[in-house]
Amino acid sequence: MKIVHTIDDLRAALRAYDSPAFVATMGNLHQGHLALVQKAKPLGDVTVASIFVNRLQFAPHEDFDTYPRTLQADCAQLASAGCDVVFAPSEKDLYPEPQCFKVHPPPELADILEGHFRPGFFIGVCTVVMKLFHCVFSEAKGPRHAVFGKKDYQQQMIIRNMVRQFALPVNIVGAETQRAEDGLALSSRNGYLSETERAEAVQLSLALRSLARDALAAADGLPAQRLALEERAMHALTQRGWQPDYLTVRRRSDLQTPQAQDATTAQSLVVLGAARLGNTRLIDNFEV
Repeated sequence: MKIVHTIDDLRAALRAYDSPAFVATMGNLHQGHLALVQKAKPLGDVTVASIFVNRLQFAPHEDFDTYPRTLQADCAQLASAGCDVVFAPSEKDLYPEPQCFKVHPPPELADILEGHFRPGFFIGVCTVVMKLFHCVFSEAKGPRHAVFGKKDYQQQMIIRNMVRQFALPVNIVGAETQRAEDGLALSSRNGYLSETERAEAVQLSLALRSLARDALAAADGLPAQRLALEERAMHALTQRGWQPDYLTVRRRSDLQTPQAQDATTAQSLVVLGAARLGNTRLIDNFEV
């Protein structure tokens, strides 16, 4: 496995290949990231993973400075997963000057849910993903694939829309959320949880599953009952000591609230949630 740190070195390393398959990460890897690499591997003739903690997607009060940087361990895991090239730039390598040109996704998709509670988050995500795509795929002559996990459901949707609207020659491949045995979605931030919090953390996924069942049971009455169902789900978590940001039922197609014509098709819905347990904010979702 080759490890490179500059854009020029990355392009040189990929010049001999036609069809890269790419996984973008912020490092501090777990089995969920490795599953993305394993899904990417058969898609192209070279598998590339990036490790970069992107300052642009962190708010001033968030954990950019304390986010774990574990490059040596990450590279060992990526090598075992069959990754061919790791792109691990410094901030100066990826942003040699202030990044004044940024990608602004539409507010009706980017300023709801995660975007409401993390203003500007998706501007940072789209900007770094756009730049990474240009770094990784600039030498490609054949199909280009990028794999993103469904745990970050809204993020994947925004990236798909960005690729479509900019006519980028990149195929976005979704990968199922990887979970621990008890059902907790794997996340780098799970490492922040205490032993007691880790045992409690599965309650977010359980609450979302319960909300999904309630949404299905409501059937055609879902649009009228949705807010009450969501409030009940959030109250149940609050009673357990959580601080929920949202637990909600949305349309899969655009993450807007379901209308009467949507309720009869269960497969058109997704439940999403974000909540803070102690000092750790967790997110999860389930397609209904």
